[in-house]
Amino acid sequence: MGKGILSLSSFKGGVAALLGVGVGLLAAAHVAHAEDLETLKPGVLQVTIEPYMPYTAMKDGKLVGLDSDILAGVADKLGLKMDVNVTDFPGMLASVQSRRTDITIGGIAWSDARQKVGLFTDPPYYSPPAMAVHGSADYPNVKSLEGKALGTVTGYVWAKSIAEVPNASPHTYPTADSVFQDLSSGRLDVGFLDPLLIIYQQKERPDMKFRVEYLTPPTAVEIKAHPDYQYFQPYMTGFYLSKEAPKLAKAVSDQIDAMYKDGSLSALVTKWGGDPKQFLVPSPEMAAQRRGVDRPVDWSPPSITP
Repeated sequence: MGKGILSLSSFKGGVAALLGVGVGLLAAAHVAHAEDLETLKPGVLQVTIEPYMPYTAMKDGKLVGLDSDILAGVADKLGLKMDVNVTDFPGMLASVQSRRTDITIGGIAWSDARQKVGLFTDPPYYSPPAMAVHGSADYPNVKSLEGKALGTVTGYVWAKSIAEVPNASPHTYPTADSVFQDLSSGRLDVGFLDPLLIIYQQKERPDMKFRVEYLTPPTAVEIKAHPDYQYFQPYMTGFYLSKEAPKLAKAVSDQIDAMYKDGSLSALVTKWGGDPKQFLVPSPEMAAQRRGVDRPVDWSPPSITP
């Protein structure tokens, strides 16, 4: 696992020399800032994940994936070391809500229910509505899903959505691997999972023979008739923290916002197979979802576009 402490070697011949500031003083200031945050252990960010490539995983003792790379950059800026625990999706949410860990990451969708019992950062990226599709049939809209076998992982926001589809057969699974297995066998017609995961799995397991397809988001009329169809829209992801850590949540959000501006988020999204224009530009309705809920009434979601 990366240490997560800002390297001071680059300062020796640069900023420290120019300003006459000793490396030890810079380090002390950085640690003091880290200790101001509400981490369970001073200077340590306890992170809980599920294995969910290409978003999160542990490989050779190192945290890897898109969310992992983003958080590593944030922890580095905040002067925090990372200590990682691996569990399943329901467990990682519960670990934050009960404050047994500082933060959990990995394609977590913002929802009103979740924000009531935890804190979301600003979105590190947005997620378009992707589907893993068995066979040659097309599913351009929600209407086309009626009467089909639909699947997702237990606890994911799509579990509510697929349960609302008329005459569909909804299925939830303990892991994404189980969804892919039933897609491959034909027991499922469509699986709802995070887009980079579907793209990644398709590259890793071409023998499973499923396709990636994007759903046209439901209309306002459809959402009014079926409120849980809202999760068939593009959604905001977030890093998820305890209600007891508002300073930490704010500090992480500030670093995420800076990464939109300096181009580092675009580079990381591209590295892991995504298109920054798809993943780093919010949909028009997203601001209204959080304004006056867990953000100020004038809040605007971060974006790579002006």
